[in-house]
Amino acid sequence: MQNERRSVLKLLLAAIPSRAIGRLASAQTLSCGIKVAAGQDRFNKTRSIGVSSTTFKVATPDTAGALFAMEQANAKPGGPPRHLHHDQDEFWYVLAGEYVFEVGSDQYRAQLGDCVLGPRNVPHAWAFVGESPGRLLIAFTPAGKIQEWFERDRKQGEYVNDAALYNAFGMELLGPPLSLK
Repeated sequence: MQNERRSVLKLLLAAIPSRAIGRLASAQTLSCGIKVAAGQDRFNKTRSIGVSSTTFKVATPDTAGALFAMEQANAKPGGPPRHLHHDQDEFWYVLAGEYVFEVGSDQYRAQLGDCVLGPRNVPHAWAFVGESPGRLLIAFTPAGKIQEWFERDRKQGEYVNDAALYNAFGMELLGPPLSLK
C-alpha cells in the first residue's frame, strides 16, 4: 500500500513541469496549509458540469498557478467530449467507480486506485461507466485557465461543444464524447 502511494506521488511530481516547480519556489507562499474536508469544496460551492458534480480541492492561486485539483462525482454514465489541452497535463485518479479513458490512441479501463495521465497536446476523453457512483480526483499542471473554465456559467447537465470557447481557455475541441457501447 505504501509503495502504491509513493508511485502515485512520484507520478504526480513527474507530471509537474520544471517551469511550474520554479514558479512554486519563487512564488508568494501561503503562510499556512489548506485542508478541504471530504465531500467539501475549497470555496464551499458545488458545480454541475455535464454529468458530474465538481468540488475544487486545490485552487490555482494556492500554488501560484502550478496546480489545480478537483474532485468529480458521477452517478450517470458519460463524460466530456474529446479535447486536448495545449499547456496542461491532466491527471486522473479513480476514487470510486469505473471509468474508461482514451489518451491518444490508447484506451484504459480504470477503477478504484488506478490513475491515468493525459499529457498536454494529446487528445483525450473519459467516461464514467460504473454501475455504482464514481469519483475522480483530477489535477492539471500547470493550472493555466482551467479553474476559470470550471467556474464559468454553464447549462446544467450538458458538456460544452463550442470550439471557440475551448480555444479561449487554451484547449481544442476534437470530437464527441466516448461511445459507451
